[in-house]
Amino acid sequence: MTDFRFDGVGFDLDGTLLDTFRDLGAAVNHALELGGFAPVPVDSSKDLIGGGAKIMLAKAVDAQGGMPEDDFRALYKAMLEYYSKHNAVYTAPYPHTLEVLTELADRGVRMAVVTNKFEEFATKVLTELGLAHHFVAIIGGDSMGRGPDGKFLAKPAPDPVIEANKRCEATRFAFVGDSTYDVKAARGANVPVIAAAYGYCDRPPHELGADTVIDSLDALIPALESL
Repeated sequence: MTDFRFDGVGFDLDGTLLDTFRDLGAAVNHALELGGFAPVPVDSSKDLIGGGAKIMLAKAVDAQGGMPEDDFRALYKAMLEYYSKHNAVYTAPYPHTLEVLTELADRGVRMAVVTNKFEEFATKVLTELGLAHHFVAIIGGDSMGRGPDGKFLAKPAPDPVIEANKRCEATRFAFVGDSTYDVKAARGANVPVIAAAYGYCDRPPHELGADTVIDSLDALIPALESL
């Protein structure tokens, strides 16, 4: 333990701590059906996760010809309503999640979640899975408000990672995620970043630009020790 220098660790949620694609895919297909579109294979939602639910639905709709903005806005609202009621049906922690969170806590590490999922949804699913109490902060895609361009300050913007670092009151903070959104946000926040190769990576894990790559969560603490 003498080599462990981190007192704060931030985690992405979807594809890093939780395997969520089945519930997200079901919500996308619910919205597509309402909009008169064909459903997409649930597995394909793995390729759409990263930028948040709105981008997931937009990509699925655009792939089938698109729709007017006002109609899309209503469809997106219906998707969120469905997901709010069905976000922990199939969702489950990845193997070793509880053990790793417990060991980090035993080492005095304060932890935060930084996700592009709305804070309300992230808090709800973590609570239902009995994990919320491990985190001093759960920062969602809407938690930081909007920037000058009117868009939420979510990953890949560094703001939510910087805020997680502050809330953890860390002197040395690291971030763990599975996408370019996570790596760019961590780089912008000037903190080390570890890529979760087992997640929903939007490019090959070793091409994400992280400081190191892990194939399973049980490799996280040794990876942090090696940084």
